Amino acid sequence: QVQLVESGGGLVQPGGSLRLSCAASGSVFSFNIMGWYRQAPGNERELVATMRSGGMANYADSVKGRFTISRDNAKNMVYLQMNSLKPEDTAVYYCYGQRAGFDYWGQGTQVTVSA
Repeated sequence: QVQLVESGGGLVQPGGSLRLSCAASGSVFSFNIMGWYRQAPGNERELVATMRSGGMANYADSVKGRFTISRDNAKNMVYLQMNSLKPEDTAVYYCYGQRAGFDYWGQGTQVTVSA
């Protein structure tokens, strides 16, 4: 059974940084796409960043230049380095994986950007 477990969320001041981690059961390498989505109160879940197994990354325009996604296939981990955080980045962040046509989601981790 595939499980994705996020960690690293928390409270940070505007301009600060956080690093989210996602631990995947099974081989991360077997996931075609790994990534991060987020959902703020009252909003729909939206894409933040994804990375294909070959290493190609895709970012939402709102986070380009500030967030960096990475994968460590040997450790079965996916990371999201978030810099220059803004209050509008406040949301629950979900780890996402796609494998063999199926979508998998983590339980989410809260990120709050506030002074």
